[in-house]
Amino acid sequence: MVDKRKAVVLLSGGLDSATCLAIARAQGFESHALTFQYGQRHRAEIAAARKIAGIYAAAGHDFFDIDLAQFGGSALTGDCDVPMDRSEADIASGIPVTYVPARNTVFLAIALARAETLGATDIFIGVNALDYSGYPDCRPEYIAAFQTMANLATKSGSEGAGLVLHAPLQEMTKAEIIRKGVSLAVDYSLTMSCYDPVPGAGSETFAHCGHCDACQLRKKGFAEAGIDDPTVYSERS
Repeated sequence: MVDKRKAVVLLSGGLDSATCLAIARAQGFESHALTFQYGQRHRAEIAAARKIAGIYAAAGHDFFDIDLAQFGGSALTGDCDVPMDRSEADIASGIPVTYVPARNTVFLAIALARAETLGATDIFIGVNALDYSGYPDCRPEYIAAFQTMANLATKSGSEGAGLVLHAPLQEMTKAEIIRKGVSLAVDYSLTMSCYDPVPGAGSETFAHCGHCDACQLRKKGFAEAGIDDPTVYSERS
């Protein structure tokens, strides 16, 4: 029996990363999920990531603690308000306050270290260049640059084996991502995309606010995909 290739999959608990995990599984990888507790104000996505990894057969699931909140600079790690009810034009222009400085660079560097310790040949990340809310570390040129750096900076790269960085959602719209996930039996009701989730009855139960950029992109994706949105939104939405 041939051993499966191992892959590290960055799993935030959101719609995109859940789809990414399903894609890695469908491609035959032994997937090792990696979730970051990085000082984000809202931990709903951590609970979602735990459920998703358990259901979608991640071979392992690591939680890594790093405190990006000590630097601030983002509505997700600091005290400033999350923008609500912005127009499509506003969402598509500029870099929003929900951008966390260097987040993907930090995450990918740690994923790179985890891949080397596992003997993994591949890393999956669910970045998107179309519905990406203006984040500079989601662009194709950034992923290509990190791929080059990864193979310059690692033992596996210097010895010739190399490592492949996969961004399978890069050129897909949110609707296309949702259709792909549905074809792979992803249960999107388990995912958490919201920047400002509302606590529910249980300690790990949260509703999407329905107003932040992430919620608006999520709603738009399901509508354009022609698929019923299973998301639980807060009554205030």
